[in-house]
Amino acid sequence: QVQLVESGGGLVQAGGSLKLSCEGSARTFRMNGLAWFRQGPGKEREFVATIHWTGGTTYRESVKGRFTASRDNAKYTATLQMNNLKPEDTAVYYCAAGSVGGNWRSYPHWGQGTQVTVSS
Repeated sequence: QVQLVESGGGLVQAGGSLKLSCEGSARTFRMNGLAWFRQGPGKEREFVATIHWTGGTTYRESVKGRFTASRDNAKYTATLQMNNLKPEDTAVYYCAAGSVGGNWRSYPHWGQGTQVTVSS
């Protein structure tokens, strides 16, 4: 059973910061591909960042320079540091494992999600 648990969401004012965490397992982190996705109200789930086993990352254009994704393979955790948050970042954020790239449909394993709300 692959289990992913997100934490760290909350309510923050525009310009503020939040740090999301994703706790996994040895099996999860052996899958190599980890990613963060989000789903805003009335919107389709979208790619935020991917994190390769080696720590290499890719980001969607709108979060570049503001978000930083990382992983600790020894502790089976991944994080998403979000700075200079904007109201359009409001969404439920998910971590996912088991694939590569930004297509959410290709990831078989998901956490329960954590709500991020950014007020203007």
